[in-house]
Amino acid sequence: MSTHYYFSWFNDCLPERLVKCLHEDIQDRQSLVMISARPSNYEGEQISLDDISEWTWLHQANIAFDEYHYIDYRMQSEEARQCIQNASVIFLCGGDPVLQNVFLEEYELSDLIKSSNAVILGASAGALNMAAKWLSLVNTGHEAETSTVYDGMGFDSFAYESHSKRDHATFVQGYLFPLSEEMDVYAAEQESAIRVKDGRVEIMGPVYLISRSKIQKLVETL
Repeated sequence: MSTHYYFSWFNDCLPERLVKCLHEDIQDRQSLVMISARPSNYEGEQISLDDISEWTWLHQANIAFDEYHYIDYRMQSEEARQCIQNASVIFLCGGDPVLQNVFLEEYELSDLIKSSNAVILGASAGALNMAAKWLSLVNTGHEAETSTVYDGMGFDSFAYESHSKRDHATFVQGYLFPLSEEMDVYAAEQESAIRVKDGRVEIMGPVYLISRSKIQKLVETL
């Protein structure tokens, strides 16, 4: 069973406690594969790793790899699949979760990622797509919002919410309550992380469990 990390978002570097956990869990440093959540943004451009926040976090944490691969529409699906099969760590990047969801389906990457022995990391959009389900809210004007529930890859049997501009006050308004009647929802504020290792859920930072329309702040265990 691989180890899974669900990151909300970190404005600067990764917290020291989280870095220690990552060093403990990431023993194989051969190949890091990052999967874009804006896969069509870079057509015709040579992307710099320095421009990728998720790479910067690992670099600042002194977690280096022999090879780095960034998967978006510029890479052929066959090459992308090969990269994933050889990955030590797979990092699903932040951005647009819907675009990433579609990209994973088009390139037929989800099953490969789920069957990988790599450590799986996801940030914001990437963390959403790691979960069993997630909710997309779209503002349609006049303070009205429409919601769509998406299926993620389902590494773990819970729903996840990660949005930097949403916090406890927003969560208690209840937009996640209908989903929480179906399964537990972990709702994360910024600067937080969830590690699932050997089936055990561990928490760092402000994370809330919403279950059957009841919300509670979880005690940090990382």
